[in-house]
Amino acid sequence: MVDLFDKLKMEAGSLAKYSHLPDDYFFFPKLEGEIGPRMMFNGRQVLNWSLNNYLGLANHPEVRKADTEATAKYGLASPMGARMMSGNSVHHLEFERQLADFVKKEDVMLLNYGYQGVVSIIDALVDRKDVIVYDGESHACIIDGVRLHMGKRFVYPHNNIENLEKQLQRATRIANETGGGILVITEGVFGMSGNMGDLKGIVALKQKYNFRLFVDDAHGFGTMGKTGAGAGEEQGVQDQIDLYFSTFAKSMASIGAFVAGSTKILKYLRYSVRSQIFAKSLPLPLVIGGMKRLELLRTQPELKANLWKIFRAMQSGLKERGFYIGTTQSPVTPVIFNGGVGEAANMSMDLRENYGIFCSVVIYPVVPKDIIMFRIIPTAAHSLEDVEETLTAFSALKAKLDSGFYRKEELVSVTKGM
Repeated sequence: MVDLFDKLKMEAGSLAKYSHLPDDYFFFPKLEGEIGPRMMFNGRQVLNWSLNNYLGLANHPEVRKADTEATAKYGLASPMGARMMSGNSVHHLEFERQLADFVKKEDVMLLNYGYQGVVSIIDALVDRKDVIVYDGESHACIIDGVRLHMGKRFVYPHNNIENLEKQLQRATRIANETGGGILVITEGVFGMSGNMGDLKGIVALKQKYNFRLFVDDAHGFGTMGKTGAGAGEEQGVQDQIDLYFSTFAKSMASIGAFVAGSTKILKYLRYSVRSQIFAKSLPLPLVIGGMKRLELLRTQPELKANLWKIFRAMQSGLKERGFYIGTTQSPVTPVIFNGGVGEAANMSMDLRENYGIFCSVVIYPVVPKDIIMFRIIPTAAHSLEDVEETLTAFSALKAKLDSGFYRKEELVSVTKGM
């Protein structure tokens, strides 16, 4: 027998040589100041491309006013208790009604958090007789929800509809034997690659196979579709999505989430989703503030239009300069290089310390080995000047990477010289 803690992997791994840096430099970084394109990091101002604030609502004056007034009136304690017991309110019900109308579904249930909501919804929907089929690049919340499933589960390569059909054939044989059902899970917009799930291709398979479709559209809600109702609206199949989920943490720049669907299935979920039944209700300031955010999303289409102007300028500029940005179809903008962990660390430091630009760097195992991804998240609050500054910096980074500059063992110094 060993001590439980002794067998846990607590070392820094391939980033060990950077252990003299503060713990919050690469991981858990502190961005300080007013939320916006320019914030403070490590004692200096940076141009920030790592905000979940697609529509620029975080500091919108009407949003700040609604948040402040609701907090002053109700405080964060109200309502006190779980929604089912004593935590319901007319505001929760009204917000659900407005969300259902916006995403064109019969009903909506509010959720405290997106991650726990997805895990718990999956748990509530399936039992050991049922089969889950899911996209291989699904978010961690989906993966964790699938892991809890006691029945069969099959994964298909990302957006590979031909392979999905093969998995549905396998799932159908098992479900026929067990008397269970089939749940297909994908995302509307994938948060790393930025491309959309092939919802149109998936729903076409409903003509041949009996399954229900659950879509996590955290990055599509508010950014995709004519009205901002998401990837389903963008692809013209919103009515074929059986359960539509999104978080408030992206376009709404807030906390919480929701799931939408038919009145019948939503009534079942209200009595079955354990993460809601046994958790305190979403506080009223978040509910009332959420309604203000949704109102602005509905009534100020220029917010989404400006987001699209910024990310189109960024993506076209990167392509023109020879950068590879994958298959993104959304504001999510991955900038992909070939290189190891050491090079990724040096590039990230150079970008932050010498060019004053902060964006998330993604390394193995999130991406394949010897791949470096910088993920840029444009927002409506950014400017075309911000885009040009960033393009210039990335061009310099690419030249240094190609020259072998970042392969040096020592960390990049605070100088732009090569």
